[in-house]
Amino acid sequence: MKFINVLTLVLVIVGGLNWGLVGLFGFDLVAASFGAGSALASLVYVLVGLSAAWQIVPLSSALGGAGEAAAERSR
Repeated sequence: MKFINVLTLVLVIVGGLNWGLVGLFGFDLVAASFGAGSALASLVYVLVGLSAAWQIVPLSSALGGAGEAAAERSR
């Protein structure tokens, strides 16, 4: 797996866990770690968002590959 895919996947996981904490406990770990509204917290949020967008590429490849394999089996 490419380094960029691993890095973006880790950031997406961090973002998902952070949203889980917000939903369950009202606790924003990123804001608590870097300061609510700080430039560093904003950077983390932007990197997580960009990482999610990047992960669309491997997802579409995986889904496209699965669709082609299924089409081949049905022939």
